[in-house]
Amino acid sequence: MSMSRTPDVMPVLSRGKHRSPRKGACFMELAGYLAGEPWSDHPSCTHPVLARLAREVNDHIDDYGRERIAPLIPDVIGLTGDDPRVDAWIALEAALTALPVACAERQGVAAVGALRCERLLAELEGRPAESLSPTTARALAEVPHAAEWARKFSTMGWGGIRSFRRRSAPTIVHSAVVGIASSCTSDPDSILVDLLGRTIANTRTWLAAPAPVGVDETQWLEVCELTARV
Repeated sequence: MSMSRTPDVMPVLSRGKHRSPRKGACFMELAGYLAGEPWSDHPSCTHPVLARLAREVNDHIDDYGRERIAPLIPDVIGLTGDDPRVDAWIALEAALTALPVACAERQGVAAVGALRCERLLAELEGRPAESLSPTTARALAEVPHAAEWARKFSTMGWGGIRSFRRRSAPTIVHSAVVGIASSCTSDPDSILVDLLGRTIANTRTWLAAPAPVGVDETQWLEVCELTARV
């Protein structure tokens, strides 16, 4: 029987990668474990850019925040695909979330990331290279200095489509999460928790993936026991 509600018991998540569940576990290590894969924080069961976001959020929030993201672990199992637009949409979601809250330096980096994602999407969708989605255009208009700096930076050129998933998208995601985590907002952890949950849901839509099937309650309790602190 799959879980039909938020379980009462949660696995204990911790920062970084771990040699075994007894040494600790992060979000993606448990996702791979529940999917039946060898122990790793880079399992194949989840879109690689989404997995990068999950690892970054896991590592930049506190223990209470990790309790809040733990119920999302089953939702990323099997959520993967090859559409390169999804890479850009995930990275763009992170960059736009960081844009209004990051410090000035990281705000400029987030603006560069947003423009990089938009340039890739324009190329893939056959739009003019400088065209922006309405959401990105509004977000950049709210931070004119960062947007101006990013546009000047963009004159140095961009990498190609083939390197985006491997290099650009992970860098954009990392910079965005660090920018949010180090921001002066009152509750950066909540922003990051919401970002991960929203992006998981959006990725399911972008990939036209079926609803998550959940995991067996017995298996979930086993994972919780494996990661229990003594």
